[in-house]
Amino acid sequence: MLSGCSSNPQIPAPSLIKSSIPPIRFLLTFDDGPSGATYKNSTEQILDVLAKNEIQPDIKAVFFVQIHAAFNGSKKKHSLLVREHAEGHLLAFHTTTPRHANHRFLKPEDLEFSLQRGIEDLTKVSGSAPQLVRPPFWNYDERTLESYHRHGLKMLLTDLSANDGKIYGVNWSWHKRSNLLAQLRRVKADWADGNIPTVNGHMPVVVTLHDLNSYTARNIEVYLRILLQVAHELDMPVAAKPFYDNRTQLEKAALARTVKYMHNEAYIPGVWGWLWR
Repeated sequence: MLSGCSSNPQIPAPSLIKSSIPPIRFLLTFDDGPSGATYKNSTEQILDVLAKNEIQPDIKAVFFVQIHAAFNGSKKKHSLLVREHAEGHLLAFHTTTPRHANHRFLKPEDLEFSLQRGIEDLTKVSGSAPQLVRPPFWNYDERTLESYHRHGLKMLLTDLSANDGKIYGVNWSWHKRSNLLAQLRRVKADWADGNIPTVNGHMPVVVTLHDLNSYTARNIEVYLRILLQVAHELDMPVAAKPFYDNRTQLEKAALARTVKYMHNEAYIPGVWGWLWR
């Protein structure tokens, strides 16, 4: 299934290139979950792999969650939110509308209610209000950004996207490696120019996957290996621990990468970048 590599690619040796530029560290994020499936639950599978894998145990991630279903009858989804927080992951806001609604198309009062309710529900799980938001479909404008800030939310977009969102039933990829390589090549210019904030000695590179995708769940360890492969191929040194393993450090790094103002230079992945420009 991989383009140009086996289904179980080898981890390359760390780059030995000496540079005054800090090494990168991959900041994993997952959108749209948690899954409510009772059999082969994709969110559950991903949590299992993040906790125990051959690359780096105890990886922590940011989960941008859809709150509505988890607090309206889905015990499975609610239990997974509790598990995510208990295992040291960071819960963040994606949406709390009954469907994956575009925030730009909501009436102002509906967006305000959605944000307030979602923050309250996430606070019930974690004990503290979420600080991060990712807009559905990556779509935002000055109005929605101002609404996020008014509710104490900071918007995190991404550097790399696995392009694994489920669209009309499509949930697989034959181009995992080539896709991530192309996107990291774009990031390399910002890394080389020092345009990525340095946090605790590393430059955090945000990676987006979708935990509702069963294909992603089956291949999550492959994705982790590919990230190390493409960094090595591009001569981008990676931290000794290439992924975050502490929620406090994870949140600090994520907050440093948030978009504070409305501008046209923020990277929007895939077709969405063309659609919203």
